[in-house]
Amino acid sequence: MDQLAAAVLLPGFTGTTAPDWLLRRVADGLGGVVLFGRNVVDDAQVTELCTALRSVRPDVVIGIDEEGGDVTRLDAGRGSEVPGNHALGAADDLDLTRSVAASIGARLAKCGISLNLAPSADLVLTLDDPIIGVRAFGSDPVLAARHVAAWVEGLQAVGVAACAKHFPGHGASTEDSHEQLPVLPRTEEQLRAVELVPFQAAVNAGVRSIMTGHLVIPEWGPAPVTLNKHAIDLLRTELGFTGAVITDGLDMKAVGGDLAVGAVRALAAGVDSLCLGGMALDDDDLQWLIDSIVAAVKSGELSEERLTQAAARSLALGLPPSTVDAHDAEIGLTAARRAVSARGRVSVGADPVVVDLVVDSSIAVGDVPWGLGPYLQEVLPGTEVIAARDISAEEVAKVAGDRTIVVVTRDAHRHSGARQLVTNLTNLQLDVVHVETGVPGPDLGSVARIDTHGGSRVSLRAAAELILKGTT
Repeated sequence: MDQLAAAVLLPGFTGTTAPDWLLRRVADGLGGVVLFGRNVVDDAQVTELCTALRSVRPDVVIGIDEEGGDVTRLDAGRGSEVPGNHALGAADDLDLTRSVAASIGARLAKCGISLNLAPSADLVLTLDDPIIGVRAFGSDPVLAARHVAAWVEGLQAVGVAACAKHFPGHGASTEDSHEQLPVLPRTEEQLRAVELVPFQAAVNAGVRSIMTGHLVIPEWGPAPVTLNKHAIDLLRTELGFTGAVITDGLDMKAVGGDLAVGAVRALAAGVDSLCLGGMALDDDDLQWLIDSIVAAVKSGELSEERLTQAAARSLALGLPPSTVDAHDAEIGLTAARRAVSARGRVSVGADPVVVDLVVDSSIAVGDVPWGLGPYLQEVLPGTEVIAARDISAEEVAKVAGDRTIVVVTRDAHRHSGARQLVTNLTNLQLDVVHVETGVPGPDLGSVARIDTHGGSRVSLRAAAELILKGTT
């Protein structure tokens, strides 16, 4: 019974090597682990870490959030080498999406990672959404469905399991489920017509796992989807999904309360794998969770049959991936160039002033480098860079003089200060180029506008190249 309880757990841990207690747990049947930026130095180190884990049990599940674009773990120190979903949706080339996913998968497989908690099958349904944004392929469910399927096919073709998330779709939320419990103003009929379309495409493409969102659908009752049997039953029956259902991080505030209580409720609702990675756990934490699950079986709160089923589905995600020569270090920049778009005259002269307007990144993105300035300095050495959270148009104008000003924003539609800066500089009759790295919002009247559809390293590089081309 202890082994069955351990098999459904996917905890996170601290450090870039596997601690002895974790190796013992893996040997004893722990389902697996989820890696985060705190566990990563580079690919070689991750390979050593995965090798150590697999040396005690070859079929251990090793998962990671490598969406590409803004959400990266392997490239957390420098920014992703591939653009994210919104850029791929903007390029709208299914072969390109499939190839980008295969390149990510081949890199993960070489490291020894068997499960990628991607792609996001959510939609952009409100510009007020604080957590999905450019992680989605777009707002059109049909377009998104095509690309979700292509992404799943590309990743799984190289032996790494995909995970479509966050069922039934996070894109209509105006709250971050890391911080609070969103209640979606959506009916089941609306979900079927819109949000569920990409998830159905993922199922049809053979996706091996699906992640639940910590979201309340009023028609389904007060429990979030992760703890909601009706929601999981719908996924199984109406969408026909037979793979592993994985929770979003159970330590997220949207679930609330006792972690062990949430674990038992999720399993009872029909979930198979419990993602616990956001909060690093230790040996005592795991034993507490195992004991709690076993106690729930003994009390009748959770059936042994349900736990056995969950354990089998969870462990199936540990199949060691094949090492396939499909990684292409250049395809990300190719895709980013295809996605970037411009309006107006993009010409900045030899010595522009770049204002990288810094905003707090979401918990999902984490502390990943962002900003156009360094990339524009590479191609235009005379570029002056200002990285600021709060700066007035007058201060920028004083620095710039008669030089072109490039204002770089991240979801300006969600940050009034960013919108005001672009508007005020434009009202001063200054030469302003606005570069938006988030979901394209309203045009703010600048001389030129560039949309990168993401803040990845390659997307910023593609914007710098576009500016250089328009200038020289």
